[in-house]
Amino acid sequence: MAITINRRDKTKTDRTSKVHKDWYKLDLSAIVYPTLQRRDFSSVYRLSVLLKEEINPEMLQRAVNLTMPRFPTYKAAIRKGVFWRYLEPNDRPGPFVQEDVKNPCQPMYFKANNRYLVRIYYYRNRIALEAHHSLGDGTGGMCVLQTLTATYLRLKGHTEIENGGFVLDILETPDPVELEDAYMKYANAKVCPPRPGEKTYRVRGTKEPFYTLNIIDGIMSVTEVMKVAKSYNATITEYLNAVLLYALMQKQESEWHLKLRPVKIAMPVNLRRFFPSKTLRNFITMIYPGIDPRLGEYTFEEIVTQVHNYMRYYLNEKLLRGDITTNAETQRNPFIRVVPLFIKDLVVRQFYTKIQDKNSSAGLTNMGALKVPETMKPYIERFDIYMGQPFSTRTNCAIASFEDILTINFASSIAETDVERLFFRKLVQDGIHVKIESNR
Repeated sequence: MAITINRRDKTKTDRTSKVHKDWYKLDLSAIVYPTLQRRDFSSVYRLSVLLKEEINPEMLQRAVNLTMPRFPTYKAAIRKGVFWRYLEPNDRPGPFVQEDVKNPCQPMYFKANNRYLVRIYYYRNRIALEAHHSLGDGTGGMCVLQTLTATYLRLKGHTEIENGGFVLDILETPDPVELEDAYMKYANAKVCPPRPGEKTYRVRGTKEPFYTLNIIDGIMSVTEVMKVAKSYNATITEYLNAVLLYALMQKQESEWHLKLRPVKIAMPVNLRRFFPSKTLRNFITMIYPGIDPRLGEYTFEEIVTQVHNYMRYYLNEKLLRGDITTNAETQRNPFIRVVPLFIKDLVVRQFYTKIQDKNSSAGLTNMGALKVPETMKPYIERFDIYMGQPFSTRTNCAIASFEDILTINFASSIAETDVERLFFRKLVQDGIHVKIESNR
């Protein structure tokens, strides 16, 4: 697919302008993220791709300029209204390509960077995309990253690369369903199930200085991990959830405590697997697989069984529909709709800090096996995903695989690495070869 810069610049502007609105209402999840913004925390996640050739920054900037108009809810700025925040099209120059930094996922201030909530970094053969969660989830971000990467490779002369999957056509007018708030479309259960709420075990640690995010990457073979998971009659996701719960349980047992607490993992579920949506905005909900050491001692095999049964029970369209309906009720409530934004912010922040954030001991997300067009595969080595700065003293874990390479990316803002060490030790004990990389 050949690229003529001048023609594309004009064509993409003409076509994407047809779908530009004056503003975009924040989706149901996105409403929360700006509310939690503070000096040392911002809901920023990071996706990166390692290519097999060094990055040309000038050409990458050209690719950014060509690609971003295809994603109007990412080429946007956040604004504050009287009752709600919203996104508006951002026609300022940018976002600008930057050389990568040691500590990624730093707070993203809404008025900085020409108001863009997206950053593009490069380092050697790596392209990294950081995005604020108010724009979309990892699926939307992966579409932006893969489309950008395909455009860059075509500019480099690899014109055989096709569109497909996460790689979208930058000449194509965005489909309106890509921009929809899918929560409100499918939040139509006839009952609103209550949310579980019990204080869980929290990792104690030494908070790192401001602007420090500790990264530990584990790189391994998908084939090896799958073989071990099958030996426990589990999927890769179930097995790795169990390993993290096992590490957290061991960490709690090694500490002085007045009493044991439940150990739970906050795990985002991609709702596109259960509802026919093509939205590039947020469309996830949280589930909380866990164990309760107060009931007795758990073997690792028992933890795997517990996680396996939990997943089988909760991961279905009906229970997930009920969950998003519960979340949607607050936005539909006519009284809450007319409450001024500063009061909404205060209430949501207090609820999240006092209740929601205490529901889990760690975070884990698995984007699964990432696919690219066959013609693009020869140029890609692997993908990495980071959930970003934890809201409190805990670790976040993100998993993705490409071909036979599986990466497990830990991110935390505390100095201690006990949980990560126990996690990778268990993998090695199970016969999995692990290569460790870190920014420490």
